[in-house]
Amino acid sequence: MIQTLEDMVRRFCAYVLELKDCDGFTHDWCTLFPALELAYKTSIHASTNQTPAILEKGWNPKLPQDSVRKDLIEIHPTADSFNQMLDKARKHAVRCMEDF
Repeated sequence: MIQTLEDMVRRFCAYVLELKDCDGFTHDWCTLFPALELAYKTSIHASTNQTPAILEKGWNPKLPQDSVRKDLIEIHPTADSFNQMLDKARKHAVRCMEDF
């Protein structure tokens, strides 16, 4: 796991990914590391066909975007921006893992 996380961080930093929220605040890899770890722990691994969270705790954590209701007519702009930022970080982490 440590080697995989090191590789994920290395690739994440290599892309120099910077995400800006609706207030213009820039998030670098250091502030998004918990999201990167969550992406790793909730991704199904080919060798076990399970997520590390399932193997470690017996359950998958609820993801932040799971709590954002899609049926709401209007979502607060900050919540929508945060959800988009998390989706972008997760997709980037998945691309990094696929490159591995």
